[in-house]
Amino acid sequence: MKQADGAATYGPEQQQRVGFFTDTSICIGCKACEVACKEWNLVPAGGLSWTGQSYDNTGELGADTWRHVAFIEQQPTRGDFRWLMSSDVCKHCTEAACLEVCPTGALFRTEFDTVVVQQDVCNGCGYCVPACPFGVLDRREGDGRVWKCTLCYDRLKDDKEPACAQACPTNSIQFGELDELRGRAEARLRQLQEAGQDEARLYLADEDDGVGGAGAFFLLLDEPEVYGLPPDPVDTRRDLGTIWAGAATAAVALGAGLAAAAFGGRD
Repeated sequence: MKQADGAATYGPEQQQRVGFFTDTSICIGCKACEVACKEWNLVPAGGLSWTGQSYDNTGELGADTWRHVAFIEQQPTRGDFRWLMSSDVCKHCTEAACLEVCPTGALFRTEFDTVVVQQDVCNGCGYCVPACPFGVLDRREGDGRVWKCTLCYDRLKDDKEPACAQACPTNSIQFGELDELRGRAEARLRQLQEAGQDEARLYLADEDDGVGGAGAFFLLLDEPEVYGLPPDPVDTRRDLGTIWAGAATAAVALGAGLAAAAFGGRD
């Protein structure tokens, strides 16, 4: 498996990379994960207002919503109604743009290769917010600092699974070592496809994707866009080298043009 940055930092203290595999095919939308996350991490209740969009009253991930259970109502052409439900969370990317753009070091990679915000170091600059291709990071109103899922870092250090996974009654949210989870996910995908679920797919399980694979990946029953997920997420820093090289070339060309105009016009 492609390793994240933690292996080079922690040496012998480095742990096996852990994360989440979310099997949306067995999510029942109970929101036990949302409640457990808020209770353990003391996350504020947030708005919890009626959105008018099915039973989804949190809407999206944010500073006060580290787990978001999406409800998608569908009525395919054959006439059968179905609900697609999925518990979304920070992806803890292998190539984490949020971490790289943070000027204070508030975002760091743990010995478990998860990405965490240190609240006592965050200055609220917000650079990480647009850097995330999933729109996960958000600044808390009245606080100004950025908050997001820590994958229950404090629980991991005590050899406990994250609160959301422990609370999930159907085992839709599965926690463990990523290599093992990926093998389990591929077996489940084959099972669903053999049962006629042709649209079933794994999302963010490929380490060759635009973020180098993720510490939280999903089994979806439809296209990612249906769940509000980007279809082909890419590390937002990936093209910076090309952009800066192009800007430098343009600057040199502009300078040469101005010099030619200035000196070429003299008698």
